[in-house]
Amino acid sequence: MKSAYREIADWLSASFHVPDAYDYMLSCYQRGENVFLNTNEKYNLQIELSEYLTRYREHVPHISLLEEVRQVLYQLKIENDVLGIITDGREITQSNKIAALGLEEYIQRENCIISESFGYSKPALEAYLFFQNKYPDCIYYYIGDNMEKDFIAPNKLGWTTVCLLDNGMNIHKQRKVDVQKSPLYFISSLKELLVL
Repeated sequence: MKSAYREIADWLSASFHVPDAYDYMLSCYQRGENVFLNTNEKYNLQIELSEYLTRYREHVPHISLLEEVRQVLYQLKIENDVLGIITDGREITQSNKIAALGLEEYIQRENCIISESFGYSKPALEAYLFFQNKYPDCIYYYIGDNMEKDFIAPNKLGWTTVCLLDNGMNIHKQRKVDVQKSPLYFISSLKELLVL
């Protein structure tokens, strides 16, 4: 999100001579306001919402894996563990994130399930069943951070569910949920996966 706002702010500056709008857009988001409508109003712009959304969704983010995450993925790869992604969102947006993070070094592209192209979003069972059908007779782990929807389906299927606790940077705020939504384990660091 921050990467997209930075790119849009740079575009507004170059194309419309708007002073750096990044901090303003971020503050609108944090207040729960409509970022793009407010940006138009503040800077007296008449940019269509669809133009903002296209730029937001199609930008290639400037993001990278934390070194700890890279080390864990590498360790799992050399142990021949099969890795996959189940993510909600638009195909282009999520594909750009996967590419920017270099995740295809660790995860086969066909094991990257993106809700828009797959046809189902969490907490539907279908994406999880895809992995069970493709890799039968395995032990399945699901690691996520969204307490509202990440763990419902894998819990129903008997997977080992693990919540990566919010270090203050998560998009999804974590609060206490009922047992069907709650994971089996909570971890503060991905390195803890290696001892589960």
